[in-house]
Amino acid sequence: MSQPLSSMWDPDVYQLTWQFASQAHLGQTLPSSDIPYINHLGNVAMEVLSAISIEKIAPEPANLAMQCALLHDTIEDTPTSYQTLVEYFGESVADGVLALTKNTKLESKQAQMRDSLQRLQRQPKAVGLVKLADRITNLQQPPAHWDKDKAMCYREEAQLIHQCLHHTSPYLALRLQTKIDAYAQFLSP
Repeated sequence: MSQPLSSMWDPDVYQLTWQFASQAHLGQTLPSSDIPYINHLGNVAMEVLSAISIEKIAPEPANLAMQCALLHDTIEDTPTSYQTLVEYFGESVADGVLALTKNTKLESKQAQMRDSLQRLQRQPKAVGLVKLADRITNLQQPPAHWDKDKAMCYREEAQLIHQCLHHTSPYLALRLQTKIDAYAQFLSP
């Protein structure tokens, strides 16, 4: 019999982190939409919490994965600093979010992705779950303004993420591979 979710991750920590993320992203919407950005964070957290439940991940890494899922875009997309995350959530969470953050000082998106994946491979596996979950939720129909080349590059990035991080979660790796395979429908003429 599987453990109840509440014994694998702390609902109070979830609520505290959700409130922080909601405030940090207040007023932001999904691209080309009026849907609040927090929906994306909730979807990423749902994927991570599913993996935690199915793979029976212990409470400490489960809380780290859940918090990084909810906070993964705070440094990149809000005025929130690394130091603020350290103060509120501790160094492990702040380090995980920083590893999930693109280094925009690098010259290309490919270099940014490679750098992020290298940093993620030095983090606990729980943080790698978040990158898998993030790409799972983002592999939807590409925006109308994307051309085939951009969509192809996005799929290739997903394959690289899978290649580098599949070992962090067999469940999420399989979900990501399924999404990668299904994304091919958007690449045909």
